[in-house]
Amino acid sequence: MGQVEATTQREIAADPEDVFDALADYSGVRRRLLPEHFSEYEVRAGGDGKGTLVHWKLQATSKRVRDCLMEVDEPTDGQLVEKDRTSSMVTTWVVTPAGEGRALVTVTTTWQGAGGVGGFFERTFAPKGLGRIYDQILARLAAETEKQEKA
Repeated sequence: MGQVEATTQREIAADPEDVFDALADYSGVRRRLLPEHFSEYEVRAGGDGKGTLVHWKLQATSKRVRDCLMEVDEPTDGQLVEKDRTSSMVTTWVVTPAGEGRALVTVTTTWQGAGGVGGFFERTFAPKGLGRIYDQILARLAAETEKQEKA
């Protein structure tokens, strides 16, 4: 078994606070950002940042579905950490300033992968697949927050 990590980032032409607020809005905006890989989305407690408990199923491939129950924390300014109660998966969203009215969003997911040959394939292909999913989320986040900036 080894740790698997997937990281994706995107610069967004919007105020970092607005971008962070959109990411932390699990009751509203976050649901709209999720592509078809996510199903059964349900906020079970909270709904805005720290203290939120949210459930979803993530279908990364046709055969692999993760049932996730995420606890949300905000350990530092500009950081959301989602820890899965049902696995070793941890997703960290970091929003930092990237110039005047711009934000850099970095999302990193880590988990303990399988061992053996299956683990090799997981470490090789899972980060790329998850990266494509996060690219979609970040593109939707950009559309959502850049739209607000223009209004």
